[in-house]
Amino acid sequence: MTFEWISSCPTRQWASTTTKAADASQLVSLRAGDAITANFKGFGGCFNELGWKALALLNDADRLGVLEELFGAKGCAFNYCRLPIGASDYAESWYSHNETESDFAMENFSIARDHKYLIPYIEAARKVRGEDLYLFASPWSPPTWMKFPMAYNFGTLVWEPSYRKAYAEYFVRFLKAYEDIGIHIDAVHVQNEPNSDQKFPSCKWTGAKMRDFIRDDLGPAFQAASLSTEIWAGTVERGDFNAWAGTILSDAQTARFVKGMGFQWAGKFAVQRTRQAYPDLPIVQTENECGDGANTWDYAHYVFDLIQHYLSNGSEAYVYWNMVLEPRGLSSWGWEQNAMITVDPATRSATFNPEFYVMKHFAAYVRPGAQVLQTAGPLAANSLAFRNPDGTLIYVIQNRLDSERTVTLESDVGAVSVTLQPQSINTLVF
Repeated sequence: MTFEWISSCPTRQWASTTTKAADASQLVSLRAGDAITANFKGFGGCFNELGWKALALLNDADRLGVLEELFGAKGCAFNYCRLPIGASDYAESWYSHNETESDFAMENFSIARDHKYLIPYIEAARKVRGEDLYLFASPWSPPTWMKFPMAYNFGTLVWEPSYRKAYAEYFVRFLKAYEDIGIHIDAVHVQNEPNSDQKFPSCKWTGAKMRDFIRDDLGPAFQAASLSTEIWAGTVERGDFNAWAGTILSDAQTARFVKGMGFQWAGKFAVQRTRQAYPDLPIVQTENECGDGANTWDYAHYVFDLIQHYLSNGSEAYVYWNMVLEPRGLSSWGWEQNAMITVDPATRSATFNPEFYVMKHFAAYVRPGAQVLQTAGPLAANSLAFRNPDGTLIYVIQNRLDSERTVTLESDVGAVSVTLQPQSINTLVF
């Protein structure tokens, strides 16, 4: 039996470790069982403007090194990533792809702004990752002239047929424009956080309106344009199953267009009920919770808890938010947030933060197509298990205690006892 053990804790990160003799008085067991998810899609992050601005501070070699750590085969090997349609809350400034008022035919649609930040970011990642980088896109706000009131933040889509049809065409133009430059978008989610008025670009929807827009406007527009891009109902950030998944998917005409559901933030509380109600529908997590810019190990353990919750309840992908930012991660609207990696403008050097190691403990070993397995034992709520397509068995375990904890890991080829360091995160590969 071959066995590899990588551990991270506040005093050392990403260290190869050897087994220690088990203390019978401390021993707990952990074993993998049946599959929760049969075809895991992968891990990734979101491409945002401020991320590329931070990366641009590095020299070419250092920037490539960061991208290798995020997308390379020896790094996190991210393969499932997100981008905004127009401005996100981590854009340099607010914009959409068509601010020409009453341009219902979308004659002035343009992705020129994206050539400044987003497209170079995506292209740099693809040079490292390759063509198998899955991309899904979502708008934070429609063009302002399509909203009431006419502003990027707050407001709703003007609910008239001409506006809804034009907005569906806006999606189509976006996908075709990216296709024309060689970037295929695999899926769109209709609206980022559709139940929230925000200080940053946003647009409020109801589940009923999203249902009707998909059924009557977006789905038919995609069909007419012969697009292969999928439509997903997301990114839902509230835990009310009946208001969102229940409302959208209960309509048979809408459901035929919807290929999956995406959840983030408090939407995590609807994942389990959605999986129970629609066991064959793909579900993904779409945005990691963002912290406060302090990038602590304590918050890194919270991110572990988020991953454990989503994946143990059937999510088929997990997506980090800002992969790279400047220190403290200040947005253009004044919110500080965490990032996997920070780039200091003064020293033009990169720092790998605790959440980088959390993500790497999963993403560096779990391959697309893996099974997510049930775990049993006292550490089940602090662990995940995976079976890769090549048969490799992987455990990812955290020890939240301030003392060591010894665990026996069971597999179909044998068992091994390991002593986990205090406050550590561990990947163990059979």
